[in-house]
Amino acid sequence: MYRSILVPVDGSAPSRAALAEALRLAKEQGARVRLAYVVEPVRHVVAEGVVDLTTAARREGEMILEQAAQEARAAGVEAQTALVEAADRRVPEAIVEEAAAAGADLIAMGTHGRRGIEHLLVGSVAEGVVRRSRVPVLLIRGK
Repeated sequence: MYRSILVPVDGSAPSRAALAEALRLAKEQGARVRLAYVVEPVRHVVAEGVVDLTTAARREGEMILEQAAQEARAAGVEAQTALVEAADRRVPEAIVEEAAAAGADLIAMGTHGRRGIEHLLVGSVAEGVVRRSRVPVLLIRGK
């Protein structure tokens, strides 16, 4: 039985599918959820210098977290939100550390299911979480 489920959200279709499944599971088991959005530093070099887009990424994360929290409330599930700064960590590491800090006993997240060269080039946050996590990880593939 799960008491606390960490749900990393990013607004993608796989993330939304994972949220729906996590909310169903939380409702069924009387668990609470912690919704987490990981903010990575975003900087671009342009002719005028370096443009820092991290503030815009935070705003986007706040909107995605609010939408996910509304879904949780509508489902009757207690939810907390966390805007997690990746800083110098990789996203999978930030997710696993957030799960540990929150006392989560399950991580439920979406996966794009990339394969081959696309997987090699883009990588997989879900795979990184599975490799690092000390708690079970429920992966929901996007449609």
